[in-house]
Amino acid sequence: MEDFVLVAKVGDIEPGKGKSFEVGDRVIAIFNEDGVYRAIDDMCPHMGASLATGFLEQSEVSCPWHGWRFDIRDGSWCDNRTLKTDVFEIRIDGDQILVSSAPVIKAKDQLDANKESESGGGCENCQSTKDTDDE
Repeated sequence: MEDFVLVAKVGDIEPGKGKSFEVGDRVIAIFNEDGVYRAIDDMCPHMGASLATGFLEQSEVSCPWHGWRFDIRDGSWCDNRTLKTDVFEIRIDGDQILVSSAPVIKAKDQLDANKESESGGGCENCQSTKDTDDE
């Protein structure tokens, strides 16, 4: 069972904007996209900029330093969707915004799964294609 932490009240984050919050030993960026709240790791994996201060448009936040864009719905880097940042669950309880203390989508797990898929491990279709190609 995930622990949820109170981080803000509904309306504290302006529509179209993000804000960062310390949750345990993490900093999480929470975005308000037309009243829908979403949360990802606040640190851009490229150089460490705060994604909460980036420009948000059509579910994509742009890193304020170098323009890397991330989909706030699933944490995907928009230029290569196999790379991700952690995603956290949001709950609204009355006027309170709560965020999970642990990610629901872990970037490292996604990267490991992508590497396994690319190497042919665990994917029967990929393995059978490799066997055919070697003949």
